[in-house]
Amino acid sequence: MTTCDEDSPTPRAKLSWVNLLQSLFAAALGVQSAKNRDRDFSSGSPGVFIAAGLVFAALFVGSLVLLVQWVVAR
Repeated sequence: MTTCDEDSPTPRAKLSWVNLLQSLFAAALGVQSAKNRDRDFSSGSPGVFIAAGLVFAALFVGSLVLLVQWVVAR
């Protein structure tokens, strides 16, 4: 029987919605700090970041399409 902590899984702290949105916008602009990046990799689930990124990209592209349609219609 070992008492080493390496074998036991470490619980991940949940990332708050505010931190997720902050990381998403910072990543979109390319200005993520090393401290926040380390926080994201240690506490966030990759699936959450992928889903949030896809939703953000869809909303961004959709808003650009609507903006262009509105400008062209004028």
